[in-house]
Amino acid sequence: MSFPVAAGNVVSPAYSGTFIPEIWSGKLIEKFYLSTVLSAISNTNYEGEIKGQGDKVKIRTRPTLTINDYQAGQTLINQRPTSDNVELLIDKGKYWSAIADDVLTIQADIDQMNIWSADASEQMKIAVDREVLGSIVPSFHASNRGTTAGKISANINLGVAGTPLALTKVNVIDLLVDLNEVLSQQNIPETGRFVVLPFWATSLLKKSDLKDASLTGDGVSVMRNGRLGMIDGLTLYNSNNLAHVTDSGFSCANIIAGHTNGLTFASQLVKTETLRAESTFGDIMRGLQVYGYKVIDSTALASAYVYKA
Repeated sequence: MSFPVAAGNVVSPAYSGTFIPEIWSGKLIEKFYLSTVLSAISNTNYEGEIKGQGDKVKIRTRPTLTINDYQAGQTLINQRPTSDNVELLIDKGKYWSAIADDVLTIQADIDQMNIWSADASEQMKIAVDREVLGSIVPSFHASNRGTTAGKISANINLGVAGTPLALTKVNVIDLLVDLNEVLSQQNIPETGRFVVLPFWATSLLKKSDLKDASLTGDGVSVMRNGRLGMIDGLTLYNSNNLAHVTDSGFSCANIIAGHTNGLTFASQLVKTETLRAESTFGDIMRGLQVYGYKVIDSTALASAYVYKA
């Protein structure tokens, strides 16, 4: 039996037209998703209880105490430590919504709703990952990026708009060492440091003097979060979610390095529901996720603006 589709409505090609039961498989072709790294490079310590868009998570910062010289018999000066509160606003949201027409659901021999829900979960992570990675670099400390990076030395070239840094298999390891030095000059803790590389940069690593990816100290294959291993104390992640822009005729990207305390992220899937459609015969499944993110320590994040030479 064949069902016509109303003009303006979109039906998945797999479920439209004439249904021939004997040629439909109960298996699906495997779908591969982009690796997401956000949960590995940020902290969710302040997630708290999020009920909807517009909620705030208040973060208290640690005060800095003043150290004074002392002489015998002097009157001590007491300090009243104060610190500013940082507000993480949960002001962003993404949703998905799909409809399964009754006549097509009857014909399908697979659980469409569960399949769609699983796909939506993966696509949601990718969309949020890409948004955050593409927007946080301008919030990094000025000494942690550009052609004069380094809080103390101010002589490390990490590239800048207009003059991106050419990355090759010869200098890619040097760049990682430079990024790590920039973090060290900011007194960032050595434990918990990371770097996120575009896949083409990890290819350069494998062609460099490193030669074998196992030399990173991680013989396990790349996991779903893109974790590769470690170099110079940096946990390596690769991602296709880093934004690329054309600059000076080259496709440039921001490699992001830092410590997990630099970026905070809070998210919650606040609504997943199934309901009957009003304008047609079918079930609607939809979900809403709210989230917020903020660079809470700009000194703990660094960036190199590079292209593949």
